[in-house]
Amino acid sequence: MDTEEPDRAPRHLRGGLFFGALLLVLVIGGLAGAVGGYLAGSNEQPSTQAPTPNSLDAPPPAQHTAAAPAGTVEAAAQHVLPTVVELQSSGGRGGVTGSGVVFSHDGLILTNEHVVTGGGGDPLVAYWQDGRTATVRVVGTDPTSDLAVVRAEGVGEVPAANFGRSDDLRVGQQVVAFGAPFRLAGTVTTGIVSALHRPTRAGGGQGEQATVMDAVQTDAAINPGNSGGPLVALDGTVVAINSAIYSPPTSGLGNGEEPRGNLGLGFAIPIDQAKRIGRDLAEKGTTTQSVLGVSVRDDPRRGAVVIEVTPGGPGQRAGIQTGEVITGVDGRPIDSADALVAAVHAAAPGTTLSLAAGSRTVRATLDGKQVGRR
Repeated sequence: MDTEEPDRAPRHLRGGLFFGALLLVLVIGGLAGAVGGYLAGSNEQPSTQAPTPNSLDAPPPAQHTAAAPAGTVEAAAQHVLPTVVELQSSGGRGGVTGSGVVFSHDGLILTNEHVVTGGGGDPLVAYWQDGRTATVRVVGTDPTSDLAVVRAEGVGEVPAANFGRSDDLRVGQQVVAFGAPFRLAGTVTTGIVSALHRPTRAGGGQGEQATVMDAVQTDAAINPGNSGGPLVALDGTVVAINSAIYSPPTSGLGNGEEPRGNLGLGFAIPIDQAKRIGRDLAEKGTTTQSVLGVSVRDDPRRGAVVIEVTPGGPGQRAGIQTGEVITGVDGRPIDSADALVAAVHAAAPGTTLSLAAGSRTVRATLDGKQVGRR
């Protein structure tokens, strides 16, 4: 049966037609792209590059006005700085001698005895952070504890610091030192309590055994001029009064000079002792120092060996004998004569101490002797 084939181009033309159609599509597509490109190009504007951000031109952030978080160095500084004074001899601003801390709103200031006596006899002037100045009058001094009380004259009502406790200080606790080291008033440095019950001669010198204090050791930077300034806990309470720094016997320079900078070994008078003595000096101009009534020296086996007992004194009343070695006070180890003296001086007269003397324990009630001068 015959079938009729559909009408189609001859075989030899089919490829040409296909190629022609493809070429036509490419041409049309190219023309469309060219036209589109022309149209797009005809709408372009001259480019303008955005400026590079510059921090110098940026607006400053909003001013920080919130109070410092409690328990920070910043908060302690805000609280204590208005109560710290720079004490200088009246001979001029170059005669800086030390620092002090105000403890009553009528201008009583606690400082070091060596600050008061280090002015060469010239009257002292107190300088506050707010610009106030006042001549100060010495109320009382105690060279055995390196403490003094002076009064600012005619200054009116001034901010006073809050005194805390030193008997519950802990090694590693953060503390802040205030003062005017090297004439840099209002300086704040921070560190930790490095050690407690560190026997130290008052003022850092090589004075008599009667001047040994039961010091708080700190690595907060303390330099000449910090003396008499407060050592403060992060709650803003004064826990000690800066008194001394450690200096090696020689500078290592071969010239015999001692360094006068901070070595991370500063010593401060515990505030429990400083408050008691400061109160006496403010009220009477003198104070009383606790005495055990024995003379001691270092024992080679670690301890304080008794070399003399004062007749009728606390030691004799307690039964302490010459030659006995005292190795503890109220459970605190005693490894040297100065350690025993420091423990006695830290206690108030009339306090009863338990002393480990050899294999026995004795109880001695401390007497007091008047020290200091107006």
